[in-house]
Amino acid sequence: MIPAGQTAAGLDQRTRKRINRRLLPFLFVLYIIAFLDRINVGFAGLDMTRELGFSDRVFGFGAGVFFFGYVLLEIPGSILVELWSARKWIARIMITWGIVAAFTGLIHTATQFYWARFALGLAEAGFFPGLLVYLTHWYRDEDRGKAIGIFMSATAVASTIGAPLSGLLMQIHWFGLSGWRWLLILEGAPAIVFGIITIFYLTDWPQDARWLSAEEKEWISEELRREKALRAKGPKVSVWATFWHPSVLLLTSVYFLGNAAQYGFGLWLPKLIQTASGFNTFTVSVISAIPFLISWPVMLLVGWNSDRTGERCWHTAFGYVLAAAGLAGSLWAGNRIVAGVIMFSIAASGLNSRLPAFWALPHSFLGGTAAAASIGIINCVGGLGGFFGPYILGALSSSTGSYAAGVWCLAGASLLAAILVLLLNRTAGNRNSG
Repeated sequence: MIPAGQTAAGLDQRTRKRINRRLLPFLFVLYIIAFLDRINVGFAGLDMTRELGFSDRVFGFGAGVFFFGYVLLEIPGSILVELWSARKWIARIMITWGIVAAFTGLIHTATQFYWARFALGLAEAGFFPGLLVYLTHWYRDEDRGKAIGIFMSATAVASTIGAPLSGLLMQIHWFGLSGWRWLLILEGAPAIVFGIITIFYLTDWPQDARWLSAEEKEWISEELRREKALRAKGPKVSVWATFWHPSVLLLTSVYFLGNAAQYGFGLWLPKLIQTASGFNTFTVSVISAIPFLISWPVMLLVGWNSDRTGERCWHTAFGYVLAAAGLAGSLWAGNRIVAGVIMFSIAASGLNSRLPAFWALPHSFLGGTAAAASIGIINCVGGLGGFFGPYILGALSSSTGSYAAGVWCLAGASLLAAILVLLLNRTAGNRNSG
């Protein structure tokens, strides 16, 4: 019921605040756990490659092959969240990937490393697009960019806390197992625990929320129905047609390039810092947190400003250009570690700040199941960039003896993505998004 002393005039603000307090902190924690399990191999690799005798090419392939498993269930996973149950699907994913993540710490050969990373990707498939689709059940178009920015800023927080945490865990040598093994084993446990909690904590739809009053349920449900009806007046797009929708194809290409840069940078950052500085594993882990710590407020600011202005494409392009500048600048910095960290911070700020406005775009030109499918398609095919970025950097490093060529490739990918996303200004989807 509406609390005493409050009027219907404040119903919208009250409902949005209650939804934010209930959902965003929890989704934030879930994404921190997911991202930690995805990137901790970058820190494990500081010692794992030496112990197991892996070359940069082997490590780059194993780090990236995660995404081949990851893409297989992306599209059906996104649709299941829309048509079945978000909380059950997300809980299933988390419990499964927590178990697989822990077993990754027991590998001994390159082949085992490849299969463990592939299985981890398969287990986590559908998690991220599922969360994006879930947000559309609760947030209007005008609020969604900020919500995405808040929960996706977990990537910056995960990298910030994950770096020193990984450094500490790698100091453990219980039962004769190396620290990098304990890092992978122990960081899998939170996914299992929170997967179980998810079943009881999340609510699939506003009308099922016991934590909202009847008036609040009706207000947000009516707002979302109104937006859906407005989109329905436009051209009908089937799930199958979504695969060939021009804007979906363009966004998929943009996301592919962005993922190549994001994961090429993120998974190799500890080794880039170690090569430039010569510092020990723990010091490298602590320094690796700095770029992501700085990127957090930048990501939130870009997401907030994108919602305030209603503009998406230029905000996304800004992030990509910033990333390209930081990556190129890191080569100029060379072995000057302070200058290098500044440039890495610029790159991280760009790579993370591109995401809130980008993920608000699919629902600006599609709705319902087609929008859910588009998110799955973009994340599925575009997600393969997460393989090519780490692999190309590792392969070029093995071939040339330097990381420079690989970093130039990542910078070029970011700049090309900035150009492509601006082409959306020619589409009806972008006109709808403001």
